[in-house]
Amino acid sequence: MYSSIFQSTTIPVLQEVVNFSQLRHTALAGNIANIDTPGYRFRDLSVEDFQERLLSAIQARHNPPGSQSPGEPGYSSGDPLAQISETPHTILHHDLSNVELENQVTEMVKNQMQHNLAISIMQSQFRLLQAAISERV
Repeated sequence: MYSSIFQSTTIPVLQEVVNFSQLRHTALAGNIANIDTPGYRFRDLSVEDFQERLLSAIQARHNPPGSQSPGEPGYSSGDPLAQISETPHTILHHDLSNVELENQVTEMVKNQMQHNLAISIMQSQFRLLQAAISERV
């Protein structure tokens, strides 16, 4: 009964966004921690890949059972390190590193804002559920 209540809200989607942003924050923090390490290549989670996977999971949720295979959930299960990519998006420096502090801090701030927004919306959803359960308006 409780699972059907939660599944009818946006809470599962928001949970995936929070899980992704937490994993991405870890990867970005590791990049900043290793900024002076010679030969270090930055690591990041693909935002585009996550958005595509989340969209397919949302669409699969709205289809009747059996009409389509369920979408793969975001980043809440499995080995999170397997999903970290090492793609060169920046200039390769003379010490073979490609980490730029400004880019990493910018990405970390954007990721933190996404995390905070998902948490705020999730809190609102829980307050609405609590009000419905306690029969208050």
